[in-house]
Amino acid sequence: MPDFRKIVRANMKSLVDWFGCYDAVAETFNARWGGGASKGTVSKKVSGNLDWTVADVIALEDAAGRYPVTRMMARRLEHRPVSEGGSLLQDGSSIAKESGEAISAILAAEQSNCADESAQAIKEVDDAMFALRQARARLEKSMGNGGAE
Repeated sequence: MPDFRKIVRANMKSLVDWFGCYDAVAETFNARWGGGASKGTVSKKVSGNLDWTVADVIALEDAAGRYPVTRMMARRLEHRPVSEGGSLLQDGSSIAKESGEAISAILAAEQSNCADESAQAIKEVDDAMFALRQARARLEKSMGNGGAE
């Protein structure tokens, strides 16, 4: 299994290098999330003495217009195994439930200026997509077994 912390550190180091100096990175954090970051903090994160936070990743990736950490995290989801328990009927129920929640959250986000509503909608869409991927994987698995489960 790959060491994701090392991979994240390498990707973040690449993003930091793109900014040119630790001060620029700290100012990017401060502009995005408010004060508190300094070049010393950035230095400790680059050296591995501190871990990068999700907020750090979001701020640097958005500012650079490159998304190496986000892409790596998304690739982790592509190869998750089908849960052993369950059935296509349960998958269908889960798809209906999660899709309904996603639709509701999307509509709430559309009516709101609150970032929390948008974040909730993204989470609900991800849950619905996971339910769909589970059903697809179960269907593919049943095809590989000659159609029998």
